[in-house]
Amino acid sequence: MSFKQQFVKLNDGHFIPALGFGTYKPQEVHKSKSLEAANLAIGVGFRHIDTAYAYQVEEEIGQAIQSNIKAGVIKREDMFITTKLWCTCFRPELVQPALEKSLKKLQLDYVDLYIMHYPVPMKPGDNDFPVDEKGKVLLETVDFCATWKELEKCKDAGLVKSIGVSNFNHKQLERILNIPGLKYKPVCNQVECHLYLNQSKLLDYCKSKDIVLVAYGALGTQRYKEWVDQNSPVLLHDPVLCDVAKKNKRSPALIALRYLLQRGVVPLAQSFKENEMKENLQVFEFQLSPEDMKTLDGLNKNFRYLAAEFLLGHPEYPFSEEY
Repeated sequence: MSFKQQFVKLNDGHFIPALGFGTYKPQEVHKSKSLEAANLAIGVGFRHIDTAYAYQVEEEIGQAIQSNIKAGVIKREDMFITTKLWCTCFRPELVQPALEKSLKKLQLDYVDLYIMHYPVPMKPGDNDFPVDEKGKVLLETVDFCATWKELEKCKDAGLVKSIGVSNFNHKQLERILNIPGLKYKPVCNQVECHLYLNQSKLLDYCKSKDIVLVAYGALGTQRYKEWVDQNSPVLLHDPVLCDVAKKNKRSPALIALRYLLQRGVVPLAQSFKENEMKENLQVFEFQLSPEDMKTLDGLNKNFRYLAAEFLLGHPEYPFSEEY
């Protein structure tokens, strides 16, 4: 690896690599692409891989990790692997079995980070997206604080090193932090975060509680048709971003990642192309000036590409709050 890996310390003493590789795969992309991409990512130097049960690629990620361990490219302890508890498994008795299922698919004894995918529970059963006859998602009421207590038990059992959340607003984080007898604080909150949604208030809140903000959609998402409005603005084409990129002799994508990194955010970069993966790792090789950071701050529009509309109508829908 030619670049210097950087790390961010978590509130439980573990360290997370400061840049991660995202593995979400849209339905139209064949699973073999996920295996290929994970192999390429490990090959070019990524050591932090973010996946989820709901992405349905845990098996491919596991194969990539194992083949690279066997080939002597990496050791298990070099890797930081995140996966996520899906919303249909929030009932306390379903939490550990869900993690064990993910571990089996990943061919791992433990994951480095296990996080609740959304604060909204969905009806358990055979379907990951359970819907009624009208096509409306079947939600249910489970207190996510009860789910959190089960994540703590998974950590004590050695199935996971660190535990955290994703897509929580500050009030929801506060509820977890106020659980009577809380044993472990969430180490992170993984949320959509990029130049058009810079999450400055949520970031300040998380920093004040020693919770790391991890950013998905860091480059303005991959614009997958099933989730993203195709008429929404393309972040990497933004003229102000392109000007800053030109000035720094870097690509708009690198500037977008560096902006997050300099604010103490851990971005996840996703790509299926080796040249882009290699380029993303160059984020550690330069710095943006305070003037550039200020210019980029000005791009925020509180614009969300991924509003998780399928969870609308549930009292725990997280994005009705300002942050």
